Amino acid sequence: MRRRLIYRIAAVVGVVATGAAVWSFLPTDQTNRPLSGYVEGESVYLAAPASGALEALYVREGDRVLAGAVTFQIDAGVQEAQERGASASVEAARARADDLRTGQRAQELEVFDTELAAAQAQLREAEASYARIEPLVRRGIYAPARLDQERANRDTARAQVEAVRRRREVATLGAREDALRAAEQQIRQAEGGLNEAEVRLRTLSPRAPVEARVEEIFFRQGEFVPANQPVLALLPDAEVKLRFFVPEGELIHYRPGGVVRFSCDGCGAPRKARITWISPRPEFTPPILYSQGSRDRLVFMIEAAPENPRSLQPGLPVDVQRLRGSR
Repeated sequence: MRRRLIYRIAAVVGVVATGAAVWSFLPTDQTNRPLSGYVEGESVYLAAPASGALEALYVREGDRVLAGAVTFQIDAGVQEAQERGASASVEAARARADDLRTGQRAQELEVFDTELAAAQAQLREAEASYARIEPLVRRGIYAPARLDQERANRDTARAQVEAVRRRREVATLGAREDALRAAEQQIRQAEGGLNEAEVRLRTLSPRAPVEARVEEIFFRQGEFVPANQPVLALLPDAEVKLRFFVPEGELIHYRPGGVVRFSCDGCGAPRKARITWISPRPEFTPPILYSQGSRDRLVFMIEAAPENPRSLQPGLPVDVQRLRGSR
């Protein structure tokens, strides 16, 4: 009896010891264990709308560039020629409009003055002839038809003088309003062509839209770059984010705006990230490289904006934990 009691006590002690050992290896908080994830980045690709040789490259891979900094330059010879041609078209259109506003030149007016003087001389001659013939017709020396002819000559000469005088007056005026409007429209059209040429010229030297890190360069100086082909890729800090995967049963603990803590190899002390997006559709497994034994569980992908993202490289695996008390 005594030996049997000793065996029972030993068995109980063994069970308790075994349970304690197993308990010590179980996670104390299953809902806050590390989650698998990785660093993702959305790149900005810079290209030129026209083809040409890569004349200059002002950045290197890994450099940080400020917003507005010129990154590269495509050979602008063709575009500069087009810009000069467009500028000449603007000047020509403006000159035509000015000519229409001011009327004819002094040399052209001198021609009208000469024609007016000749017409006036003919009028004087016609009036003098009429004055000589009129009394002779009254005395019966000439037939009345002769006087009618002299009167017609005089009236024709007067009309000729008036016509030349009117043409000279018109020559001193500007063009008609409709002609001026057409000239102004031609100026605006030429200026539009010039603006377009200047914009095309500027696009041959793209500037960084935001402060960013030069992630990759696809062409080297001297190489021919096709139109609209990216020359380099920038990675803005704002486009660096975490992607991690949360089991379906734990999704209730994560909301947009919530804060998580993450760590990675070579990243130093753990950092924080704020959740920006939660996938509305579940997945059956996270990417295999970042999975930690949760392939058979239903998971949701979450994105979060990390603090101090400059040192994070896209593709870097991370371990993510929810901060206690964060929803």
